[in-house]
Amino acid sequence: MTRFIGPLGVVSVLVVSILFAALNGAQRVTLNLGVTILYGVPLTLVGFTGLFMGMVVMLVAGIRSDLRVRAVLRQRLEDEDREERALIDRTQQDLFAPPLLEDEGGEEGVP
Repeated sequence: MTRFIGPLGVVSVLVVSILFAALNGAQRVTLNLGVTILYGVPLTLVGFTGLFMGMVVMLVAGIRSDLRVRAVLRQRLEDEDREERALIDRTQQDLFAPPLLEDEGGEEGVP
């Protein structure tokens, strides 16, 4: 059931957007941007631009938050690694000795 929630949300946003565009296609508004004033801007364009700008703002905020969380996790992993290396017993020996290489005194004449 939870796999249908994402596509259902996308479809609902699309349906609302299409209805908004169909019902407000002929309406024109005056848009005051603070620096300039635009006359006769279609209401549909204002709505879709607002929707798009909201998505861009959320993307930027999400990336910034994600990078912050990744930095915290990376720092924790480094701290844990440092603690584990400090706890290793330096006198510990391997159960099996590593194999000797030929130049370290291994058997001569091995094919």
